[in-house]
Amino acid sequence: MKVTSSINGVDVDRLSGTIDHISADPTLARFQFRARNHWIDGGHSRSTIKEFYGAGQEDTTRTEPFVLDSDEPPVLLGNNLAPNTPEYVLHALAACLTGTIVYHAAARGIALDGLEATIEGDVDVQGFLGLDDSVRPGYQNVRVAIKATGDFDNDQLAELASLVRYSPVRDIVANPVPVAIDVARA
Repeated sequence: MKVTSSINGVDVDRLSGTIDHISADPTLARFQFRARNHWIDGGHSRSTIKEFYGAGQEDTTRTEPFVLDSDEPPVLLGNNLAPNTPEYVLHALAACLTGTIVYHAAARGIALDGLEATIEGDVDVQGFLGLDDSVRPGYQNVRVAIKATGDFDNDQLAELASLVRYSPVRDIVANPVPVAIDVARA
């Protein structure tokens, strides 16, 4: 009977196998994620996420799409039907940072008892409203506080803090990414 080694809820044997496969064939590391969005009314829109390409093939494991609504709070002329898109960015960043730490800690044999991220972002809506061209429409600042609990020493804590550099969403938020946008008549 094979015993699976798990740290932080991560199957480290499978993780090690994945790393070995990608090291042997780097083309397996290429992924393409996709989302479709349609506007409903006012600030309310709905995205569906299902298919993606990864590990050399189209993924078929998802039988139903994930459905995510977005809206605005009343002060921004919405109906509070869902988080707004900047809040989803904070969620994505927090989830990616914690997931990155969890996976990398598991790969290094560092067991965590808990991991919590608190995140805040500051937006000046003058940029979005086109009132001041010197104000960017997105976040001016984002602050993240992460608290880790477990039986690890200060050197391991410093190592955990350094792991955030591997977060894909941190990279997306912190560095310019080319975005091609085509608006056409339907």
